[in-house]
Amino acid sequence: MTDHLTTLYSGFAARLARTPDMGVDAMRDLFEGWHRGTTEPAGVQYAEAEGAPVPATWCRAVGGSGQLGGSGRVVVHAHGGGFVVGSRHSHRKLAGHLAARAGASALVVDYRRAPEHPFPAALDDLVSTVGWLVDAGHRPAGIVLSGDSAGGNLALSAALRLAERGTPPAGVVALSPWFDLANTGESLAENADLDAMVDRPTLQLMAQLYLAGESPEAASVNPLHADLAPLPPLYLAASRHETLRDDTTRLAERARAAGVAVTVELEDGQQHVYQMGAGRLAVADESLTRIGRWISALPRVAEPAARPTAAGAVR
Repeated sequence: MTDHLTTLYSGFAARLARTPDMGVDAMRDLFEGWHRGTTEPAGVQYAEAEGAPVPATWCRAVGGSGQLGGSGRVVVHAHGGGFVVGSRHSHRKLAGHLAARAGASALVVDYRRAPEHPFPAALDDLVSTVGWLVDAGHRPAGIVLSGDSAGGNLALSAALRLAERGTPPAGVVALSPWFDLANTGESLAENADLDAMVDRPTLQLMAQLYLAGESPEAASVNPLHADLAPLPPLYLAASRHETLRDDTTRLAERARAAGVAVTVELEDGQQHVYQMGAGRLAVADESLTRIGRWISALPRVAEPAARPTAAGAVR
């Protein structure tokens, strides 16, 4: 499991171990370096999402005809980082790789983070961003929600909330998702010596900061305890040797039992969110290619009509 991403993660973990009293700001500065695991994707242009309800960055794939995000589909991505660290900047390149492979536009959202903004701030921000897209002319069926780690939780939870409102997205992609904020998966102990970055004490701390008194088993924060039947198709990916593996396998089992179409990708010997190695790790590139094809195969929607003001930012 020694590769560029493992080395990067081991460096994060060593820095945290040397500085047990590291403050939130310093921790955020450290994890802004997450992007170093990922190369710049080819054929992708970036732009500020003008008018979005929270800061966000467009990652637009340039098609063979020179069209931006030619499929008319938008992938709204929630970055990982335990609801506390990570940003649209640390995950811009990952979203760009995903956009390129899906032939779509990806929107990376800088949702409000804990502890300054505990639950439900981040979830509210993701849902309001989708609402902004719909107001700008995009159909809900043309929007895919994606996220990695804690962002996977947000993406799926947002899909549930949108489905309750009658406007479910076309699908959800969750990479090494952290669904179980009660941290009860057996893989937390089983893979503790194999996962270079994610461990139970860190998860417990971040859950405490995010929940701010909310139960870690509440359906609103822990999809393992939610009614999953309203969900659109899911694509879940994780490593068999990461501590959060069981969050993926348990959610997949429960979603299938509820009648949801679920695609599961489990890779051997990889690290948490191994797709962050895009451009450096073949397994990351292969995974993103499969996900891009899965997104492209979702039901097509017509291009939204051009509109002035905010819609100009999403054409």
